[in-house]
Amino acid sequence: MTAGTTPTGNGARVVLYTREGCHLCDVARQVVEAVCAELDEDFAAVDVDEVPALRARYSDDVPVVSVDGRLVARWRVSPDQLRKALRSRP
Repeated sequence: MTAGTTPTGNGARVVLYTREGCHLCDVARQVVEAVCAELDEDFAAVDVDEVPALRARYSDDVPVVSVDGRLVARWRVSPDQLRKALRSRP
C-alpha cells in the first residue's frame, strides 16, 4: 500500500485530497488507509495547498476522495462507500 503524499496522486487508484490541520481530512485518511489495506489497494494523499490548481478546485471541499479519477466523496467518506467504488471499474 502506498500512503505517501504526492503532488498529483499519479499511479494510485485512490486519491485523497487533503490539507494540513483539517480534522475531517484526518478522519477520511483513517477510512482510506483501512479500506485500502483491506482490499490491497494503493492510495495517495495530495495536499491541495501545494498545487495552486488543486487549491482552487478543492479548497472548500476537502477532504475529497477519488477512485480511478472519479469523485467518490466530499467532506466525509464511509468505508462502504469506498469499498463499493473500488469494486466497480470504469
